[in-house]
Amino acid sequence: MGEASKKKEIFTYEAPWEIYGMSWSVRPDKRFRIAVGSFIEEYSNKVQIIQLNENKGQFQETAIFDHPYPTTKIMWIPDKVGTQKDLLATTGDYLRLWEVQSGASSSNSSVAMKKLLNNNKNSEFCAPLTSFDWNDTDPSIIGTSSIDTTCTIWNIETGQAKTQLIAHDKEVYDIAFACGTEVFASVGADGSVRLFDLRSLEHSTIIYESSTPPDAPPLLRLAWNKQDTNYLATFMMDNTSVVILDIRVPSLPVAELQGHEQSVNAIAWAPHSHCHICSAGDDAHALIWDLQALPRAIEDPILAYKAMGEINQLQVLPALLSFSLLSLLLQWSASQPDWVAIGFGQQMQILRV
Repeated sequence: MGEASKKKEIFTYEAPWEIYGMSWSVRPDKRFRIAVGSFIEEYSNKVQIIQLNENKGQFQETAIFDHPYPTTKIMWIPDKVGTQKDLLATTGDYLRLWEVQSGASSSNSSVAMKKLLNNNKNSEFCAPLTSFDWNDTDPSIIGTSSIDTTCTIWNIETGQAKTQLIAHDKEVYDIAFACGTEVFASVGADGSVRLFDLRSLEHSTIIYESSTPPDAPPLLRLAWNKQDTNYLATFMMDNTSVVILDIRVPSLPVAELQGHEQSVNAIAWAPHSHCHICSAGDDAHALIWDLQALPRAIEDPILAYKAMGEINQLQVLPALLSFSLLSLLLQWSASQPDWVAIGFGQQMQILRV
C-alpha cells in the first residue's frame, strides 16, 4: 500500500449523482474496487466502477456503463479466489449480468452485458425486481425477489429459471440464501419472514411476523448470518430497531437492537465473525453490535460512526458494508474487514474502523 494510504484513515469519493446502489468486489486481485449505481429520475441511469489508487490515495473511475432505471441492487460475483469471469449482476426492471474486461492499464476497463434474464417473455410488461442474492456455494445460482409476490431462482449459465414461486401475500422486498444451495428466506410487505427449501417447495415456514396480519408493518431487508446460519436479521419499515431471529425458536425475536434515533435502512453481518452485525439508518449513524452475550439483552453498540448526512449506503471492506437509503442495501465484504464504506447523497467514504 502506498505511503498516502498507510497514513490515511478515510478516503472520500464524490459521485456525479446521488448514489443508489453499491457493491465491493471480493476478488483478491481487485482490492478497494467498488461498483456504485446512480439515482437519476429518468430511464437512463449509470453504474460506475471505481478503484482506489493506493499510491495517490484517491478513487479513480475505471469504467462506467448505462443502466435502465436505478439499480435496486448491485453484486459482484462471490469469487473469493479470482478464478471465474469478472461478473457483476444488477436488478431493476430485469436481472442483468455484466462482464468486466480489464484494459491495457488498471485504470481502464470495459463492461458488456452478457445476459438479460426474463421469465415472463409473453408480456411486454415486467414486474420490477426489488432485490437479489448471489449464491456463495454455487455462483451459477441467483435468487430474485419481485413486487409481483414471487421469488425466482435462476441458473445464470443457462439463463433459465430453475423455479418461480409465489413467496408472499404482497410484494417481496428481499431474498437471502443460507449456506449451501437449497435453503433461502424472504421478507415482504406482508410483514413476514418466510423460509423455503428448494427440495420441498410445497411448504414454506413463517418464522416471524412483524404483527398480526393484515396490519403487519412491511419488512424491508433480510440478512443471514453466514457464520452461524441459525441467525437472521431484519427490520420493519419506519422503525428504529433491528430484529434478530433464531430459526430454531420461530415467532419470537432473540434480540431487538435499539440504538438508532431514526429509521433503520440497512443491515449486514460480519463475514469473518458469527456475532457481529452492522446497522445504518436515517439518523446518519452506522452502528456495529456484538451479540456474544445472547440471549441476554444487547444494550449498546460497540462502535458508532456519524456521517455528514443520511446514510444511503454503507460497506465494510473485505466484508463490505453497502448501504442504500433508497435501495436499502448493506454489504459486509470479506477481504479486509477493518475498512467500512458508507454512502450519503453523492458522497462515498471508506474509513478504517
